[in-house]
Amino acid sequence: MKRKTKREISESSDSESDSSEAELQEAFAKGLLKPGLNIVENAPRKFVNDEASLKQKLLEFQLKLPWIERLDSTNDPAPLAPEMAAQILEQEEKQKSLRSNNKKLPQIAIENDPVLNDFKREMIFYRQAQAAVLSSIPKLKALKIQTKRPDDYFAEMAKSDEHMQKIRQNLMQKQLGKERSEKIKQLRLQHKEGKALQTQTKLERLKEKKQILDRVKKMRKGAEKNFDFLNQDDSKKKGGKKALDKRKVRNERFGYGGKKRGSKMNTKESSADFGNHRGKGKASRPGKNRRNNVKNRRK
Repeated sequence: MKRKTKREISESSDSESDSSEAELQEAFAKGLLKPGLNIVENAPRKFVNDEASLKQKLLEFQLKLPWIERLDSTNDPAPLAPEMAAQILEQEEKQKSLRSNNKKLPQIAIENDPVLNDFKREMIFYRQAQAAVLSSIPKLKALKIQTKRPDDYFAEMAKSDEHMQKIRQNLMQKQLGKERSEKIKQLRLQHKEGKALQTQTKLERLKEKKQILDRVKKMRKGAEKNFDFLNQDDSKKKGGKKALDKRKVRNERFGYGGKKRGSKMNTKESSADFGNHRGKGKASRPGKNRRNNVKNRRK
């Protein structure tokens, strides 16, 4: 069997494709092909800017109403306020510093920065609305239309009073919960600080006690000859100097204590003393008649 060359194979495939295309064209002309099996390309549309027809259609459906019914305003954006200009400069400086510190961000110009452009676009919207208000308020005043709400204006709320009361109570409970948790945190912190201070005081006392015991051992061995550490100042004991001052004031006021029970009982000396101590150093009280006479004189 004789093998076909590459040239013969390519020629046969071309002839087959040509015959298949011819068959498809004949079937399409006879209407045998179903829709969906082939794609019919339409000629590209030609767009015409017919301004005259557009204006004519606009006049047909345009309503000629007074301005108060339309409230339209066409104007340029209002001048940029100084504080807004300062805010834009601050935003630009932030973007510059951010891009200089982070090399991973795309290093593009500030005016082409999409984040900054968003801010500028919002500012243009704001200025446009501000200009519209500034141009519309005088027109409304000329038409004698109020632009401010009167002081006695009453509008019914969307939410009922009961609903708002529930919201208020819920907010109050949350606030009380926050305050309670904050107080608990402070108490825990104070408890920890007090415990740490108490532990530190105990350690200091143990250290002082150890030092005294070491010196006592040295004293017994004869290595320590200074015995002043045995006579420590009382101010270092409980309460310190403040407690000693309080004790001194109380001693001056109430005495130094001592035996109180049985202090008014008779002793051997008091029972043997028969002297008349009655009325000693005291004036005798006048009689009843004399007192009445004195009262009558005063009347």
